[in-house]
Amino acid sequence: MENKKLSFVESLIIIILMFVILGFMIIKLEIAPQIPLLLTFTLLLAYGKFRKFSWDSLHEGIINGIKPGIIPMIIFIMIGVLVASWLSAGVIPTIMVYGLEVMNPNFFLLTVFISCCLVGIIVGSAFTTISTMGLVFIGISQVMGIDSAMTVGAVVSGAFFGNNMSPLSDTTNLTTGIAGVKNLSSHIKLMSHTSLIAAGISAVIFFIIGQSNKQVNLSSVHHIENILKSNFVVSPLMLLPILVLLILAIRQVPAIPTLLSGAITAIIMNMIINGVSLKTVSDEIMNGFHFTKSTPEINQIVSGGGISNMLGSISLIICALALGGILLELGVIDSLISKMETHVNTPGKLILATGIGGIGVNVLVGEQYLSIILPGTTFKKDFEKLKIAPRYLSRTLATAGADINALVPWSVSGVFIAGTLGVNTIHYLPYTFYTWLNPILAILFGFIFQNRLFKAGKNIE
Repeated sequence: MENKKLSFVESLIIIILMFVILGFMIIKLEIAPQIPLLLTFTLLLAYGKFRKFSWDSLHEGIINGIKPGIIPMIIFIMIGVLVASWLSAGVIPTIMVYGLEVMNPNFFLLTVFISCCLVGIIVGSAFTTISTMGLVFIGISQVMGIDSAMTVGAVVSGAFFGNNMSPLSDTTNLTTGIAGVKNLSSHIKLMSHTSLIAAGISAVIFFIIGQSNKQVNLSSVHHIENILKSNFVVSPLMLLPILVLLILAIRQVPAIPTLLSGAITAIIMNMIINGVSLKTVSDEIMNGFHFTKSTPEINQIVSGGGISNMLGSISLIICALALGGILLELGVIDSLISKMETHVNTPGKLILATGIGGIGVNVLVGEQYLSIILPGTTFKKDFEKLKIAPRYLSRTLATAGADINALVPWSVSGVFIAGTLGVNTIHYLPYTFYTWLNPILAILFGFIFQNRLFKAGKNIE
């Protein structure tokens, strides 16, 4: 017979030990995250058996933990296909050439941030924005000699702002659904109170740090432009796959068919315009596109993608979600969140507890949907009890759930960003100003404006 779920004290000890192991091995020893995650998973599994949990229940926990990550992992594979096909066909090189011709290094980071904000709002997907615009801007930054970590920070900040402000976003619709918000526009309007301030501060910071960019050697830029033009078809026609992707995203077609359509369009164009064989295209889809006609530095800029190159990221997600599943099955997360629930007797404290819950699930489980669902379902009745309008819950879930996910090295978003753009989460984390500021502002507003803003009655929008 199984024991009851773990107590609060047990859960707290487990979390502290887990953070010590992960922090020491990942940050101090710089070991690949899969290893410490697998070690922690093994120790938790052993402790579960020690506490008389059956193998069946532990296996069920693992399965339930991995389930939410299945679609993101398929999306990862589609991203690998998309990147390889866009590089080989000349889609990304075309955008890079156009960008190099007009980009001012001093305004580069600000331009990246604003561009990703706009694209994110249009497509409603941070992942799509990062895997398309992000790749282009990373390539341009490497040519111009601009810090890649800063560039990724600007890309991620803009992509997640767009994700928060777009009515097409899956997380926007999930948070409003969990909170019981009946009018999506009321959620977005409230979200703008913190998001616009966070975006404004981020824009100012990106403008300031962008001024420190060194003067670009124009001769080297022109040299790279010439290499790209001589080895790829650089033409407005090559922007067609991007147009296909944007149209489908605007029409709210799900991510997988949207990415596939963008990739298939590029593959067909590559075979017709460039005369690339089906065998070559297949090899590139599997192993990535490898450019070998210039220096190693330039070759690296226009190489990448492929299914095999995404497998490392997928293995990391599996390890993280399996670990999260065990934590859920043992009752560790429920125990910690339930303990916080006993202290939420004011609007400010309730929003703080909900935010901490979202951040905690992000760190422990690494899955942004669960970081929205678990604290959302737990604290929803407390928002109703205190007669706080549901949109305040949905905003807190969006900021502490979706935004924070990009900052956790073993999370779905963190793994995706690092794997796609080639910059470690720890390195870009200090520059993702928006994803830091937005949750902080949402929690601060919960205390500062609680007497004025939380007069709305139960379920009033």
